[in-house]
Amino acid sequence: MLRLLASTVLYVLGNAIGIVVAAKLLPGFSIDFWSIVIVAAIFTLIVVVITPLLIKISIKNVPQMSGGVALVAILVGLIGTSMFSDGLKISGLTTWILAPLIIWVVALIAGLVLPLFLFKKTLEKVKES
Repeated sequence: MLRLLASTVLYVLGNAIGIVVAAKLLPGFSIDFWSIVIVAAIFTLIVVVITPLLIKISIKNVPQMSGGVALVAILVGLIGTSMFSDGLKISGLTTWILAPLIIWVVALIAGLVLPLFLFKKTLEKVKES
């Protein structure tokens, strides 16, 4: 149970960092500072729900797409989040194309780096034993 909670926190935090970086880099991407937690939670929930469905569809119909499922899930997550939250605004075709790429790369890096900082003591205990 503790591992699931830690994994969830890391996933939401990585997505939040990705969204903030996209907002800083893309002029057509804006997020209200006070809405970041809600936007990250809605975005993560949509991505978690839609990813298995997209994987199943891609394996059945277009197996070549299975590598890009994460990017498609992030795009769907951004569309859904912008529809359900007033705190996220995305405009312009270039922004819609680049935002999923930026969020994917940043969330991937955050997923690799954050555990080293957030769970440093736990990792040290594992190394000792």
